[in-house]
Amino acid sequence: MFFKKLNLIPAFAIAFAMTLMTTGCAEDDADEIVGVCPIVVSTIPVDEAVDVPLDQVISAIFNEELNAETINSETYSVSGASELAGTLSYSGITAFFTPSADLLPFTTYTGTVTTGVKDPFGNALQEDYVWSFTTIPEVTLSVSTNDSGTVTGAGLFNNGSLVTVEASPNAGFEFTNWTIDDAEVSTTASHEFEVVGNMALVANFEVATYTLTTTAVNGTLSKNPDQPTYSHNSEVILTANPDTGYEFSSWSGDATGTDNPLTLVMDSNKSVTANFTLIPVNTFTLSVNAENGTVNISPNQTTYNEGTDVILTPNADTGYEFASWSGDATGNNNPLTITMDADKVITANFIQENTGQICPNPAVDLGLAGDYAILAKSGISTTGTTSVIGDMGISPNSSTAITGFGLILDSSGTYSTSSLVTGKVYASDYTSPTPANLSTAVSNMETAFTTANGMAPDQTELLAGNINGQTLSSGVYKWSSGLSVTNSVTLDGGGVDCAEFVFQIAGDLTIADNTEIILINGAKADNIYWVVAGAGAMLGTDVNFSGNILSQTLISVNTRSSVVGRLLAQSAVTLDGNAIVKPSN
Repeated sequence: MFFKKLNLIPAFAIAFAMTLMTTGCAEDDADEIVGVCPIVVSTIPVDEAVDVPLDQVISAIFNEELNAETINSETYSVSGASELAGTLSYSGITAFFTPSADLLPFTTYTGTVTTGVKDPFGNALQEDYVWSFTTIPEVTLSVSTNDSGTVTGAGLFNNGSLVTVEASPNAGFEFTNWTIDDAEVSTTASHEFEVVGNMALVANFEVATYTLTTTAVNGTLSKNPDQPTYSHNSEVILTANPDTGYEFSSWSGDATGTDNPLTLVMDSNKSVTANFTLIPVNTFTLSVNAENGTVNISPNQTTYNEGTDVILTPNADTGYEFASWSGDATGNNNPLTITMDADKVITANFIQENTGQICPNPAVDLGLAGDYAILAKSGISTTGTTSVIGDMGISPNSSTAITGFGLILDSSGTYSTSSLVTGKVYASDYTSPTPANLSTAVSNMETAFTTANGMAPDQTELLAGNINGQTLSSGVYKWSSGLSVTNSVTLDGGGVDCAEFVFQIAGDLTIADNTEIILINGAKADNIYWVVAGAGAMLGTDVNFSGNILSQTLISVNTRSSVVGRLLAQSAVTLDGNAIVKPSN
């Protein structure tokens, strides 16, 4: 707000004016003229007025009408630092000066009316009339850096009044202080002060900086860069490093998610926590199967922590001997050390004592086919972890038809090796003399099948092809259909070492799950022949089988079954986690 100072006409001025009305009035040439002389009785603004508006029209009020022609720039002027430009007008007894532009704030101006002003009778102002006034002050506001913030509260205010100005930082900045001519006047964004003339205040903002507090338990948290404070929108890379046995799980506080490292944008003070969790110890189970023997497990636990070593020691029952491991272990190491890195199922395979030995005078001459634990013409495959003790061969098909064994070709090119085979693996596409040897072995296998199948039988159609639970003496047995064994069968050699057993089967050979071929009194697997002319020989799960299978087609051995003997197939042999042991000395 501003107020105008009123100018009241003093009593002596009125008396002086009355005197002039009744006495003579001198012109410029000093000739006395009777009548009233012009005088200035008041002004707008009044003399010594303050807080005058900047758009003020400056007026001089006289005691009588004047000769309008005498109101001109020579007789009526207003000046500040220099003479003001403006427009003069006259009406009644008032002369008006309208500035061409607003007056300057908190500036003293002087108005002057000279003796050149006259009334219509030629009476002149007796002396120059001079008065002065001061305009209202202005408070101006600015910011030190563009786009750093905004200010409010600027304007025109009466001198001595209380004014409040406000400074608000833009994003990324913070208020520092108010200054006038680089001198600090306040550090408060909302600043109240008394107006003392024109005042130019500057709001100063610095770029905002923020603190970053980090927390980590069971690990550490690194910052890059690592600084006490960070400028607005700067980036910090946080990396969580777990202690041993722990793993990073997530961020919390002013960060979320699981990214590691994490890029954090500093747009405020932040507190971030790196969370770590205990790494769970993997535990695994171990299942050990054994028939005709037991296995000592050390340590023997329900579950094992990952990486635990377990020692397996097989112990054969009376009349049996340990042959091999199958399932999730292979070979015939005794004892066997396994490392628990998964759930494992391992079978210890036991065979009857001496039943796996070579017989000097076999009932059927296998020729070179007898050198192989497995010999096939079209394919050999395994799933699960199989153990084969003895050589394998395939012909006329190539090595690509042997699957599941992870073959590694020897540098000689004549054979391959496999972690599942204790022996060598031969194929028709390997380097000479392997192809010729395999051709001879396959031919010998076919001849042996024909020879064994053509031997004169001692018994035919025994029990109509179902010999479950029977004890059979040595000899040649013939069936015109299939042979099914769903319960264990005992082959009794009658005290003759390497007693001969030949089974001629026109149909399929089917050995049910959990069935065992038991050999006693001199019976040995090397001199037992299962001659299958049907669709194939199928051994179920967990079968303990003895003897050589001469199949005109397929031989299939299911999970965890073991064979002491040879698998000689004129088509394919399929295995599933089995133990195959070729008779040997």
